[in-house]
Amino acid sequence: MANETTSSTLSSLFSEIILAARFTAEENSLMAGLVTRYDIGNVAGKTIQVPKYPAITAADLTEGTDMGATEVTTSHVNVTVGEVGAQVVLTDLAAMGSGNPAQELGTVLGNAIATKIDKDLIALFSGFSSGLGAAGQEITVADLFKAAATLRSNKVTGSMAAVVHPYHAYQLSANLTNTFANPNGGDLQNEAMRNGFVGSIGGIDVYQSANVTVDASDDAIGCVFSPEAMCIAMKRDFNLETERNASLRAFELNATAVYGVGELDDAYGVGMTFDAAL
Repeated sequence: MANETTSSTLSSLFSEIILAARFTAEENSLMAGLVTRYDIGNVAGKTIQVPKYPAITAADLTEGTDMGATEVTTSHVNVTVGEVGAQVVLTDLAAMGSGNPAQELGTVLGNAIATKIDKDLIALFSGFSSGLGAAGQEITVADLFKAAATLRSNKVTGSMAAVVHPYHAYQLSANLTNTFANPNGGDLQNEAMRNGFVGSIGGIDVYQSANVTVDASDDAIGCVFSPEAMCIAMKRDFNLETERNASLRAFELNATAVYGVGELDDAYGVGMTFDAAL
């Protein structure tokens, strides 16, 4: 039979689903690539401690005089991991049908895990002590420069990223293309006018994500941060297991991941509370 489903064809199908799902989960998670990542698959237990070392001050020395030791007291951040998962059911009839169920189901499962990771990390935005904006206020490019100045004053020296709601990104793009504000804005303004790309502003790489939650008042909290502001501890990356349900004539496809997220350094993030309505 041309449409016969055998164990070999299903095995091949599952391999395609796993490949598609893993690729989607890894490619579609924005936040996981912007924060510090700890792979703890070989570490025992469900909680890790990330040590934090204080800054110390160097002083002038006097020839022939011994140096005095500086006491270094470390603190730590606890990150507890847990399981997340999503399940879909592939019936035998669907497996024999037309289309590409491997790619479709892989995309569905990968997106589910990627979205969960992003939402868990984005939920940390509201926890930073430093913040800009207010309810009902539209974000401007000047706010990004203020956030960058805040982080630089806190001795952030490396890369910085901003993750905002798409409506925030629209407001930033509109602000960049405001000819009354700057009729000769240069390449960045021209790029924004051509294709809506926000880009890098004030040393901040600006990203937009629909996973930034909008509250009942049409406000949303984005964030400007360095990678050291937050972390993800990955105990077990994306995993897919299949289980046969004979009476249902179907296979259960169970996608899971085991990880935890946490704030590492409060001084390395600035919450951005602004209007998220068009």
